[in-house]
Amino acid sequence: MSEEPDPRAAAPGVRTPDVRTAREWAGLCHSLTVRVPGPVDPGRLDRNLAAGARRRPALRPLRLWHTAVAAPSGTAAAERRARAEAARPVRPDMFPVRAVLVHCSDGAADLVLVAARISVPRPALDRLAALLLDGAADAWDEAPDIPACAPFPPAPEHDPVPWGLGLPGRAGTTGTVPLPLPERAGLDVRHLVGALALALARYAAGDEGADAGVTVGRVESAALRGYDDIRAYAVRTDDEPSTADFLAQFDTAPATAPRVPAAGLIVGTAQPGRSHRPCLAPVFPLTLHAERQADGTLRGTCWFDEGTVAPQLAERFCAHVAHLAAQLAESPGARPVSHLELLTAAERGSVLRAGSSAPVRTSGGHLVGLFEERVRSGPDAPALGDGTTQLTYRQLDDAAEEVAAGLRAKGVAPGSRVGVCLERDAGLVVTLLGVLKSGCAYVPMDVHYPQERLRYITEQAQLPLVVASAGQFPALAGVAVVAPGELRELGAAADAPGEPPHLDPGQAAYVIYTSGSTGRPKGVVVPHANVVALVDATADDFGLGPHDTWTLFHSSAFDFSVWEIWGCLLSGGRLVVVPYWTTRDTEEFHELLADERVTVLSQTPSAFSQLVRADRESARDLALRLVVFGGEPLDVRMLAPWFARHSPADCRLVNMFGITETTVHTTAHTVTPEDVVAGSRSVGRALPGWSLSVRDRHGRVLPPGPVGEIYVGGAGVASHYLGQPDLTAERFRTDPVTGQRVYRSGDKGRLRPDGSLEHLGRLDSQVKIRGHRVELDEIRAVLLKHPRVGAVALAIRQETPGDLASSRLDAYAVGSGTAQEAAPMDAADVRDILAHARRFLPDYMVPATLTPVAALPLTVNGKLDPSRLPAPLPLTPRAPATVEPSGDLTDDIIRVWSRVLNTEVRLGDNFFELGGNSLLVVRLLAELRASGLPRVSSRQFYHHSTAGQFVQLLRTLIPA
Repeated sequence: MSEEPDPRAAAPGVRTPDVRTAREWAGLCHSLTVRVPGPVDPGRLDRNLAAGARRRPALRPLRLWHTAVAAPSGTAAAERRARAEAARPVRPDMFPVRAVLVHCSDGAADLVLVAARISVPRPALDRLAALLLDGAADAWDEAPDIPACAPFPPAPEHDPVPWGLGLPGRAGTTGTVPLPLPERAGLDVRHLVGALALALARYAAGDEGADAGVTVGRVESAALRGYDDIRAYAVRTDDEPSTADFLAQFDTAPATAPRVPAAGLIVGTAQPGRSHRPCLAPVFPLTLHAERQADGTLRGTCWFDEGTVAPQLAERFCAHVAHLAAQLAESPGARPVSHLELLTAAERGSVLRAGSSAPVRTSGGHLVGLFEERVRSGPDAPALGDGTTQLTYRQLDDAAEEVAAGLRAKGVAPGSRVGVCLERDAGLVVTLLGVLKSGCAYVPMDVHYPQERLRYITEQAQLPLVVASAGQFPALAGVAVVAPGELRELGAAADAPGEPPHLDPGQAAYVIYTSGSTGRPKGVVVPHANVVALVDATADDFGLGPHDTWTLFHSSAFDFSVWEIWGCLLSGGRLVVVPYWTTRDTEEFHELLADERVTVLSQTPSAFSQLVRADRESARDLALRLVVFGGEPLDVRMLAPWFARHSPADCRLVNMFGITETTVHTTAHTVTPEDVVAGSRSVGRALPGWSLSVRDRHGRVLPPGPVGEIYVGGAGVASHYLGQPDLTAERFRTDPVTGQRVYRSGDKGRLRPDGSLEHLGRLDSQVKIRGHRVELDEIRAVLLKHPRVGAVALAIRQETPGDLASSRLDAYAVGSGTAQEAAPMDAADVRDILAHARRFLPDYMVPATLTPVAALPLTVNGKLDPSRLPAPLPLTPRAPATVEPSGDLTDDIIRVWSRVLNTEVRLGDNFFELGGNSLLVVRLLAELRASGLPRVSSRQFYHHSTAGQFVQLLRTLIPA
C-alpha cells in the first residue's frame, strides 16, 4: 500500500500559503466520502483508475493513496480517520484532486475524494467515485477535462462577528458543532434561512442600537464553486412583520453578495452511504450546512473559525437558529415575528442565573447603628484624619452627635433631607454622619458647583437647611444656611440629647445628583440598606478590616465617596481625607499615600494613570494592598508600568463597574498581568446580592456574546429619582421575566459564558469625562437657552487616542434665527455663551471649545454626522504675548506646553482655554519636574495659568 507523503512539504520553489490564504484555499475545496462495504479489493480500484486514465489523459496525474486504520468500520476511530482525510484540502500547487482509500480492519473501507471546487465541482466528484468503485468510465467520458489549479482569488471581506468572542490564537482552526434541527417534515429551507436571519439580527441588534436589516447567505451545495457564487438575502428584521410576510422575503432568488455575510446556509441533498462536505473551511464566518433527507427532514452541521467564534458560542447560536426555525414552522402566518423567542425558557433561566451571584449574609442594618457598633468595639481606634484634625471612633461619634443635636435644635425633623456643601476635610465626614444620626438624608453638593446649580438642587430637593461655610452658599428664601461649627455649638448647648430617631434600613441615606438628559441634574435616592449590602458584599473578599487605612479622595457629590467613607468606617478602618489641592497634585498625593501608609485606594482610571507615572519616578515605598477602579472604563494596558513595579500578590487591582442608581459598585474583577497582555475589557461578575443581565431593546434576555443594554437587579437598586415619577417608572422597573425590581442602566455590555460582564460604553448620549457621568443632552439644553444659540452639537475628542487625560468636550453652535437674520457669531458671543454655561454647569461639563458653524452637518437620514464637523477653534483669538521670549527657559516651557496640549502655544495663551484640564495639569507639571525645573504645586499653577505667568512664576522659584 502506498502511504501519502507529508502534505506540509511544499514542492521546490513553491511558497507555502500563509494562515490566511491557506484558510481561504480550504474554503474553496470540498470532499466526498463514500462508504465501501467489505471485502474491498484495493487492486480493483487501482485498475479502474488506470483504465480511466487511458481513456481520459487528464486523469493521469491522479493517484489513489491507501492508508489503514486499526479499527472496524463504523467505530469512532475509523470515523475520525475518514473525517480527518476529508477535512484536509488539496494543495494549490498540485493536481486539484486527491483520492484516499481508508482501509478498516473488518475489510470495509472509506473512499475519500478531496478536490478544488473551482476545478472539480460536485457532479465531477460523483463521476470520479463511480469510475473508481465501479469502473464506470462511460459516465466519466461525459465530464470535461480537469484544469490545473490556477492562482485562486482571495476571499472578499466578510461581515464582522463582534459577538463571537473568538480567540485570535485559534485563527485558522475550523470548529464543528451540530445544528440541532427538529426532525419534522414541515421544516423547510425557507424556515431555516429565516431563522438564521432572525438569530443574526437579535445577536447584532445591540451593536447598532436597534434591530436593523441583516444580510444572510444562501447557496446550493452543487452550485458553490468559488466565492463569486455566494448569494445572499438582504432581510428586513425590524420585528414589525408577521411570520408570513417575513418568510415571503425568501420566495425570490438571492442576489450576489458584495461582502460575505456573517452567516450563511449551504443546502445539499443527502445520499445514502455518502457524505459531502461542501467546504473544508468556513466560507462564511458561521457556515451552516443542511442536507435534505429522504424522509423530508433536514439535518445540519455548522463550521466556523475558532479565531472568530468561540465553540461554546457557536453551539449556542446553532441551538437558537434551530429554536427559531421550529417556531417559524409551527407559527400561524399572522403571528408577529417579535413574538418569536431566541432562548428557550430553560436557557433564559440559565443565563439569568449565570449573571447573578448568591447573596451573602448581610446585617441589613442602618448605617448609624452599624457605625455605633464599631464605636463600641473599638472606641479609641483611629477613625478620621485630614492632616490637622485626628479623631478616634468615639470622638467622631461624639462630634456627629453634636451635629445631629444641632439639626434638631434648628427644627429639622427626622426624614428630612439636609444639604451639605463643604470643603473636603474631617468636618465634612462629621457632618454627613451627623445628618444620618438625626434621622435625615444628606444631599451632598460640591463647593465648586456654580451658584445656579446649587440653587436648583436645593429647590428641587426641597431642602429646609444646608450646612455650608459662611458666604459659600447662595441665599435662598426659606432655606437656612448654617456653618458646621454653629451646628455643633447648638448641639453642645442643648439641654437634653433628645429622642433618638427610628433607624429604618429602608430609609433614604443620601440623595446624589447626577447629570440629567432634561437639562437639569436628577437626584438618586439611595437607602441605608443598599450601602450596608455593598460593604457586606465586599468585606470578606477584599479582606476589609481595622488594619486598613483608606483615602477619601473624591468629592462627596460623587458616589465613589460613599464607598470610601462607609466602606472604611463600617469595617473599622482609618479614613484619611485628601485635601482638594492634593487631589490635583499627583506628587503631593503620592507623598500622602506613603506618609499615611494607605492600604486601600479608590481611583478613576484617569487619575490612577497619573499616579502610575508619579510612582515610577518616586523612591518612596507604598503600603497599598488594594486599588479599586471605578467611575469610567478602564484600559488595562495603562497598568503595565504598575505591574512592572508592584507584584499582584502584594497589591490587588480590582476593576468595578457601577452606577449611582445601583449603589456605587455592581461587579468586581481582579486585574492580572495576563489581562493587560490580552487587553481585557471584563468588569467581572456581579457582586454577591446583585444580578446582571443583558437585554435587547424590547427587554428580552440575550445570551452570552451579543451586545445589549445592561440591566441590574438585586440589593443595590436605588429607591427612585427624587420628584421625577415618569423617569423613575422608565428606568426602575419590575422585570416581567424574573418579577424582581431592576434598573435599566443605559450602559452597553455583553455577558461572557462564565457570567462575567464586558462594559462597552453607552447606548445613549451619556459619556464619561474624567470619571464624571455626563448627559450631553444636559449640556445641549443649557447652551440652547442662550438667545444667540439656535442649534448645538457636541463631540468628545481625545487629543491623544487612548489617553483619557486628553479627553475634552468640543461644542459647535449655530446662531439663532434664519441664516438671513442671524449675524455671524464673534469672539464676544462665544465668551458670553460659555459664561452662560458656567452659571449652570460644573467645570467638567463646560465645553473646552465652542466653534460657530453655519449649519450642523447631517447624514442622509437627518442625523448629525460627527465626521463632518470642522476642527474646533480656540475659545478666543490668540492673546498678544505679555512676556517676550527671553532665553532657554521660556523656549522650554513653550515647547512642553505645546506637546502636552497638542497645539502651538504662545506666551499670552491660557492653558485651560487651549483645552487643558486637571489631568493634563498633572502631566505638565510632572514633565517639567522631570526636566530638572523647580516643583510647582497645582494650586500655584491654577493661579498662573497663562504661559507668560507660568514663566514668571518659575523665574521666582529658580535660585539666582
